[in-house]
Amino acid sequence: MFQKIYLVIFISMFSTAVFAQSNVLNAKTVEQIGKKNENQLMADNDGPIPYGYVDDRDIMWSKVVWEFVDLNQKINLPYYFPIDTTNISSDRRSLFDTLVRGIKQGKIKEAYSDSFFNSKITQYEIESRLVNIREENGYKDTFRIQTQDVEGYMLKGMWYFDKRQGELKYRLLALAPMGKDVQTLGIQEIQDENLYELFWIFFPSAREVLHDAKVFNPENAINAISYDHLLNARRFSSVIVREENIYGNRAIADYVRGNSLFQLLEADKIKEDIRNKEIDMWNY
Repeated sequence: MFQKIYLVIFISMFSTAVFAQSNVLNAKTVEQIGKKNENQLMADNDGPIPYGYVDDRDIMWSKVVWEFVDLNQKINLPYYFPIDTTNISSDRRSLFDTLVRGIKQGKIKEAYSDSFFNSKITQYEIESRLVNIREENGYKDTFRIQTQDVEGYMLKGMWYFDKRQGELKYRLLALAPMGKDVQTLGIQEIQDENLYELFWIFFPSAREVLHDAKVFNPENAINAISYDHLLNARRFSSVIVREENIYGNRAIADYVRGNSLFQLLEADKIKEDIRNKEIDMWNY
């Protein structure tokens, strides 16, 4: 009986270690696990589904909104994990690690300091926002923003009514990881619970990188999903924090102050207004 238990534990550990790796059933040695044949490589040589062209004259109505994706919510965990990348396959990385690696490799070049794309920032400037080296008593300590320090993402997208297709659609424009200030990391005297936009990525320019990065699929481990698919399909839970408005695109917290419940109600009101817009278009 104990041998069966040990066997089940070993199989479960082994299956976790080699999850979603190709050629597992055909491998004769450990080195052959993960190696793909020519047909598999040709089948994987694809890219993100291109967006269709949308003429400005086909947009009858539009609204730009900013949403916060809280990584503490269960449905958003695929964007947060894995944290420890030492005991896992190289093709599985968190969304933050995927973006940072794409920037370092030069595959993501459209990085900005704000969501309005006013100021483009370099790889060196991004590194200065993620790394802080302090020297004290002749010793140097390096503090770095890592995956576990990122608590959410800010998304900027446009809802629009396409009169040619006759439906309400959404297009993600940009995203930004939200984390603590690297200058305050490790300083116990400073209790800063605020989250800051580390950098903004123009989403269409990062789709190739996000398509190649695979996410664990809890429904079917062998059928991995890409970050590009997850984000375009809006498979996340979010709260609207800002909308395009006459007051300089002010945030909800700027005019609904000090009451989180009322801020959530205001966010739901904006969401309902957008949802009802499609229904109103078909009223005669």
